[in-house]
Amino acid sequence: MIKRKLFDGLKSHIPKKEISFVVGPRQAGKTTLMLLLKDHLEKKGEKTLFLNLDIEQDKRFFSSQSKLIRKTELELGKQKGFVFIDEIQRKEDAGLFLKGIYDMNLPYKFIVSGSGSVELKEKIHESLVGRKRLFQLSTVSFEEFVNFKTDCRYENRLTGFFSVETEKANEMLEEYMNFGGYPRVVTEEKMDEKLLLINEIYRSYIERDISYLLKIRKTEEFSNLVKIMAAQLGNLVNFTELTSTLGISIRTLKEYLWYLEKTFILKRITPYFKNVRKEITKSPIFYFYDLGLRNFAYGNFGHLEDRGFVFQNFVFNILREKVRLSSSRICFWRTKDKAEIDFVADLGKKPIPIEVKYKRLAVPKIPRALRSFIDKYHPERAIIVNLSLDETIVLNQTKIHIIPFYRMLEDDHFWAF
Repeated sequence: MIKRKLFDGLKSHIPKKEISFVVGPRQAGKTTLMLLLKDHLEKKGEKTLFLNLDIEQDKRFFSSQSKLIRKTELELGKQKGFVFIDEIQRKEDAGLFLKGIYDMNLPYKFIVSGSGSVELKEKIHESLVGRKRLFQLSTVSFEEFVNFKTDCRYENRLTGFFSVETEKANEMLEEYMNFGGYPRVVTEEKMDEKLLLINEIYRSYIERDISYLLKIRKTEEFSNLVKIMAAQLGNLVNFTELTSTLGISIRTLKEYLWYLEKTFILKRITPYFKNVRKEITKSPIFYFYDLGLRNFAYGNFGHLEDRGFVFQNFVFNILREKVRLSSSRICFWRTKDKAEIDFVADLGKKPIPIEVKYKRLAVPKIPRALRSFIDKYHPERAIIVNLSLDETIVLNQTKIHIIPFYRMLEDDHFWAF
């Protein structure tokens, strides 16, 4: 069993009246997480009811609010109980449906999950403003992956483990960068089975979520877009070039990219500017939520070649999680003379430039672009993520932390974005 960090947050929200709402990509482990929470509650002597809208015999209880309430009263009585509803996006007008039940002030706590469809993220959440707490479950993070591989022996002290077991650190990084974090892929040991599983996940996303939930008929064009985005990982997106390649309009392209963001496949980042208007008009860069899905779309799942860009995506995913619950955001920085900084943690007046090097640095080396950024913005600190070197130097009063990738897992003030 893979231990998920989100589980503790869900447990702590159980006493609250608000609906606990778990969202995330298809097959990221939402159902497993809910079943674990159900088991935890039952061991404490609580009454629970679990309904899944993917199961036909459960679906019939959602034809009306009164029908669901009668089913709940039959199983739990009219006293305190916990109702789990899985795959809520299968219910039409699910937001209004849940809002009506919530407003009846029943004695039941609802724990609800759904995949990140547009319908789920937009319509349902809009209806449940002030009535839910959102919990986003991504595919297995690198930290969760390492804890699974080591039976949680070094939980909360992974930096110490990696600094001693440097070979294992690089082996685990290599495996994670190749196969990503879908739970079934992580737990499967055979390469041919991993490939079958990621193929099934990709096909079910395209053929089920996209064609059914998002009403896109031309799934071939959509699938080709995913493949192109996988091929130009970490590069600026030229919308005109993409529309020409795919044979679709600019409006359709932007709609498809929006779908990919809303369904937790891609994440857009924009350039760092003090002037917000400039930022909006410039080309963005996209990264993948899951490296395994990206590699499958690109055609090198299990035999990685472009490690530099994949490592960059790996670092971005860790940064994305660290700023998710803060007001900070992650950008990139590029100038007309082609100076580039991979990421900038935008903290308002105190940006932190972050450079990514898929190298075993032996001595500190400050790239020209980082020097340019420091000269222009005078940040208090900067970060260079690499494979091995751990050292801090000072340049023009800016502290430059050169850190091995595993130090990104630390949860101390160092990452207080």
